Amino acid sequence: MTRALPHIAAMSPYALADMQAPDGVALISLSQNESLRAPSPVAVEAAQATLGQGMLYPDPDWTDLRAAIASVHGIDPANILCGNGSLDLIGCLARVFAGPARAALAPAHAYPFFRTVAQMAQARFDTAPEEGTTVSVDALLAAVQPDTGIVFVANPGNPTGTHIPRGDLDRLRAGLRDDILLVIDEAYGEFADHQTAPCFDMIAAGNTVVLRTFSKAYGMAGFRIGWGLFPPYIAAEMRKVMNPNNISAAAQAGAAAAMRDQSYMRETCAMTAQIREEAATALRALGFAVGPSFTNFVLMDMSNAERAAHADAFLRKRGMFLRAQGGAGLSHMMRMTIGTRADTQQAIALLDQWQQENRT
Repeated sequence: MTRALPHIAAMSPYALADMQAPDGVALISLSQNESLRAPSPVAVEAAQATLGQGMLYPDPDWTDLRAAIASVHGIDPANILCGNGSLDLIGCLARVFAGPARAALAPAHAYPFFRTVAQMAQARFDTAPEEGTTVSVDALLAAVQPDTGIVFVANPGNPTGTHIPRGDLDRLRAGLRDDILLVIDEAYGEFADHQTAPCFDMIAAGNTVVLRTFSKAYGMAGFRIGWGLFPPYIAAEMRKVMNPNNISAAAQAGAAAAMRDQSYMRETCAMTAQIREEAATALRALGFAVGPSFTNFVLMDMSNAERAAHADAFLRKRGMFLRAQGGAGLSHMMRMTIGTRADTQQAIALLDQWQQENRT
């Protein structure tokens, strides 16, 4: 019997053809949560140094990269898996631990890719209401069903930007059944590490995974490197479905060097936070509701879905791309990546112009 394939939710609302500025207008994209500056120069140099050995397959065990990550974070390299971006690892987790008999659960306004990977695994995707744009542990626990097999949370959240304190994560884990896998996606973790204790020790229970990426704070989105800390049993199951040559030699070398250049990464986070707070203050002064953010973006309340769509069209016509949030259940909101100060200020100026022309 042939099973009909499920409709898979698109991860991005923009097709490549839509990401074109009108003739004569420069394109500025503040929609992808890319870093506001290039990777560390030592990372670029390390990546370039591998190119002469391009005839060889990359290290399938990511030996030097795992050693660098383990040294910085004080964790066991044997428990680290690396992926072609953290999306690769999220997809593999869904393939292994979700399916027709094991549903997935996430907060209502969670990263939309969680829904996509659940659908790809033919798993039911359940959501739990949030308190505004903040994850509610009580709501998540109340939403657990007998067939719930995996719970996804992003911390800090995307697109919300909000943060779950360590104590709440502990309470969530304690309230879940032991057979439910908790996946904590810390793609923006470096921007919030000063806010709370790390949660890498949570994997010791054997049913929690913590993911991170080089795409945000390290400025290496184009290299496609993610990593995670996994209990041994979970790691063994993941290896069965992972591509053994998933990360190029250049990306591995560059990421290892970037990890060892922590001062550059911290400087990037500090620069981002300063421009983010400047932007949030300016947007609030213009009358936009902007919540707190522990990431490299801000989330703006545009009052209603119609105004958000109108503002999006206005900006795109002028070559400025932010990110509408209908896919995350927040159709009245838009997300703005923190870019360079000049690009960020230009986006704010255009939003001011739109608001002046469309006051209701």
